[in-house]
Amino acid sequence: SADGGGNLSLDSIPMGLPMSDPSAWATAMNNLGMAPMGMTGQPLLPDFDPALGMMTGIPPINPMMPGLGIVPPPIPPDMPAVKEIIHCKSCTLFPPNPHLPPPATRERPPGCKTVFVGGLPENGTEQIIMEVFEQCGEVIAIRKSKKNFCHIRFAEEFMVDKALYLSGYRIRLGSSTDKKDTGRLHVDFAQARDDLYEWDPWHVVHYSNHECSVVAEKLKDDTKFLEAIQTLLTWIERGEVNRRTANNFYSMIQSANSHIRRLVNEKAAHEKEMEEAKEKFKLALSGILVQFEQIVAVYHSASKQKAWDHFTKAQRKNISVWCKQAEEIRNIHNDELMGIRREEEMEMSDEEIEDPSEMKETEESALVSQVEALKEENDSLRWQLDAYRNEVELLKQEQGKASRDEDTTKEQQMKLLQQALQGMQKHLLKVQEEYKKREAELEKVKEDKLKIETLLENLKEQESSVARVCACSQEKDCPVEKTLSNSPVKSEREVLLVGIISTFLHVHPFGASIEYICSYLQRLDSKICTAEVEVLMTRLQNTFRQELSGVGASLEKRWKFCGFDGLKMT
Repeated sequence: SADGGGNLSLDSIPMGLPMSDPSAWATAMNNLGMAPMGMTGQPLLPDFDPALGMMTGIPPINPMMPGLGIVPPPIPPDMPAVKEIIHCKSCTLFPPNPHLPPPATRERPPGCKTVFVGGLPENGTEQIIMEVFEQCGEVIAIRKSKKNFCHIRFAEEFMVDKALYLSGYRIRLGSSTDKKDTGRLHVDFAQARDDLYEWDPWHVVHYSNHECSVVAEKLKDDTKFLEAIQTLLTWIERGEVNRRTANNFYSMIQSANSHIRRLVNEKAAHEKEMEEAKEKFKLALSGILVQFEQIVAVYHSASKQKAWDHFTKAQRKNISVWCKQAEEIRNIHNDELMGIRREEEMEMSDEEIEDPSEMKETEESALVSQVEALKEENDSLRWQLDAYRNEVELLKQEQGKASRDEDTTKEQQMKLLQQALQGMQKHLLKVQEEYKKREAELEKVKEDKLKIETLLENLKEQESSVARVCACSQEKDCPVEKTLSNSPVKSEREVLLVGIISTFLHVHPFGASIEYICSYLQRLDSKICTAEVEVLMTRLQNTFRQELSGVGASLEKRWKFCGFDGLKMT
């Protein structure tokens, strides 16, 4: 009820549990050693054994568990209350350290049915909050904020005390250890306008013509104005204003407006009293400073040598200490007086002296403008809140689209990279094949080079053998010279040339041009000319034969060695 709602505690909570879950009710009754009974008095479990005091298959539940409505046993003052783990479908509640002091709460508002719950997990939803706090009683509404707190309004006041029992519990969603899935609950009283209106204190009476006239008279009385204005505000917010009562409310609002002038006059009177008190304070302070100056002068005169020599050492010490203290106090008071004077001078220089009637009118208009400005600010804040909500929803939608676009772009990039990698692999295989071909060609070139080198060595050996033959021919008798004189070869030099050319053409079975032959001979002797060699070879028709090869522009004369055939013919 409204009369006793402000003094409820956990000890005075009546036993109550929604019968939608009879198993929990039966478990609680079983833990207390009582036979589980339904609302009609029929036993819920016929196989209950009072001697056992427990039911098989049902875990024990702490009698202090919120939502069961069980009056806890008296707890000794030197022992903390024992709280146990509470298991829910989607979360688990772990009790606080029993040796810690209970969580602090604010003063309970009258008719409080709403609680503030802070320390919720970031991933907590309204469904989880409902699952935890519906054990305390019927939940009317949940207003959840984005900053890990919410407000919960219950159907009755005693349910708030059950919810306060959960303050200090650590909550964990499922079996997750993520920081966003954990939190420490802080439950406290919340002052809600709906609770205050439902509570309806004794001085806020229901509207009637008689009560309206009473409130109108109270609005004209300064001593009862505060009570009357609260009643008027409650009536207006309840929606008592209609076409029939509009004139009465307008007259009361007009009376409230006329009270503004009385308030302004009262403020002016208080300001005048404050100015008079300031003047009195200044006069008193100046008189105190004069007395301080005289006392300090006494100390200074006593410190002069004429009187100072007659005092003892202890007396001199006390006089010097007293003089310092008096000077410090005098300086403090002097600074204070100077500060007051400076403030007065600044006020006189900054403010303009106006007519008292004009000041009253400006103050009234300022108050009215402040009220209007506050209303406009309240409306603008509501609009801003709606705009922010719409922006948040748009941002969420845009973020979802952006994440999808990013996924598609990533897939495309992956495909392009895979294609590029395949192309690079194919190119690498081609390069490796070309490299193998080049290696094979290089091996062939090396083999050809070795063959040419062996041929050059054979030529050098033949040249040396020809040289020996020439030397032997020079040592022979004149008959040899006669035979040479009759032969087409006329000198030893031509013999050597014939031998070298024969050897060269023997290596070239397909023949060679005269230029090619002369270029080889000029390496041995630079004085050899092409005409001399061609004449020599034409004379020796049985040894050398000239043939034409090629067609048209590529027609070429080549010399071949035919000594073996010529030997048979001769």
